[in-house]
Amino acid sequence: MAYPLSFTDEVRRALEERRPVVAFESTIIAHGMPYPQNVETARAVDEIVRVGGAVPATIAIIGGVLKVGLTPKELDRFGREGRSIAKVSVRDLPFIVAQQLDGATTVASTMRIAAMAGIHVFATGGIGGVHRGAEKTFDISADMTEFAASDVAVVTAGAKAILDLALTLETLETLGVPVVGLGTSEFPAFYSRQSGHAVPMSCATPAEVAGVMRAKWAMGLKGGVVVANPIPEEAEIPAEEIAPVIDAAVKKAEAQGIMGKETTPFLLAEIAGVTAGRSLAANIALVKHNAEVAAAIAVAFAEHVS
Repeated sequence: MAYPLSFTDEVRRALEERRPVVAFESTIIAHGMPYPQNVETARAVDEIVRVGGAVPATIAIIGGVLKVGLTPKELDRFGREGRSIAKVSVRDLPFIVAQQLDGATTVASTMRIAAMAGIHVFATGGIGGVHRGAEKTFDISADMTEFAASDVAVVTAGAKAILDLALTLETLETLGVPVVGLGTSEFPAFYSRQSGHAVPMSCATPAEVAGVMRAKWAMGLKGGVVVANPIPEEAEIPAEEIAPVIDAAVKKAEAQGIMGKETTPFLLAEIAGVTAGRSLAANIALVKHNAEVAAAIAVAFAEHVS
């Protein structure tokens, strides 16, 4: 028996009527951005999705309940309380639910709950992947294995630039996960439009991406799709400019012994400080762009769902 989910009325009606829905994670609110920019961004992407013809559904855990869609009050609380709310990946779900705790869902756990809810499109900032030095630490995000399990297309500005992008792409290939560049032949690097790594396949439009999704799942091929959507050109920080900042932040994290789920929030905060907020502005811009594209994909996918 599937674990029961709690839907907002808006999301429940949309799913019952087979209208397009776009999922969002809650970790980006609680751990990815400072207050109040986190809540302002969450509200903005909700509106972007609605304007695009779809319904937004931020996913989180409140009192052990799997929530699909948050009320404005709940959204604001996650933004204000931030780091005091547990960061929850797939492995943590049973404990958080059983203990009736609150949790901010990562990309992996958001994918899992979205799939349980019947939502097939999810917009995020950047996916997790293989961390630098993983040949020693074995630090590989659960996002990788979740892409092999949950039938959800994730619109992302590539993998987070703090990662080993080459090994991340190799891992996705091994897991049989399509990585589709939307209007690009190069895998984006979060803050930057280019990474030096090619994507294995490209689509020109959101409708073409929706076609890939339908073909994959119609053939019984389990798992998700990575939709690589580069940050808008006017918002990017070129790779040659951001790379030294990222390298310095990674070395600082290593020196302080920061590992696991604390790594990404630490590095993002470090980078934001060094760039005087430019990285945060870039992050917000790419999340909004991903929301716009995700809405278009969800609308195109829903047009052919019987």
